[in-house]
Amino acid sequence: MHIVRTFQRAAAVQPGSELTTVALTLAQRRRSRQRLTLVNGEELALALEERDTVLHAGDELVADDGARFRVQAAPENVLRVTAETHTQLTRAAYHLGNRHVLLEVGTDYLQLEFDAVLVDMLRQLDGVRVERVNAPFEPETGAYGGGHHHGHDATFAEDYALAQAAYHAHDAGHASAHADGGAHPRAHCHTDDSGSAP
Repeated sequence: MHIVRTFQRAAAVQPGSELTTVALTLAQRRRSRQRLTLVNGEELALALEERDTVLHAGDELVADDGARFRVQAAPENVLRVTAETHTQLTRAAYHLGNRHVLLEVGTDYLQLEFDAVLVDMLRQLDGVRVERVNAPFEPETGAYGGGHHHGHDATFAEDYALAQAAYHAHDAGHASAHADGGAHPRAHCHTDDSGSAP
């Protein structure tokens, strides 16, 4: 059995090396401790030193005995979102972003884990198509990290109502500022101790 404690990111891997590939689903690429059986019958014990590591396609696993293996994103059951126009696809990405779902952004598609509530939401958007496909899933890692929530955490109607309330509150504040002499309130952003925006 090969014991893997370290790995190299794809960007640092030397090109041209022929390695045995390890096809892993997203769930497997997010687990730092697990036992894997390769197609050729060899076994890997993944015991990565960094617990919160997420492996990506192209990363290279380095075993204690010097053996190396290339990570591949295994096909899995996901939703693929396409649209008639770029604007419609961007709108779909906006609504999915409000749900903080894991999302893969392609040149002309979005992919996410299956969620029946999100399927219903997306089908309400003009020009947006949703289908289940079996494909590798490489979601964005996110600017701030953290967890994600599924579509049933709040309904599409509630999201829309909140957005409308914020819009009307902004309009009321804008009108009030003009009535008080035309000054525009300044926007500001609170940060946490690390200096990043919430």
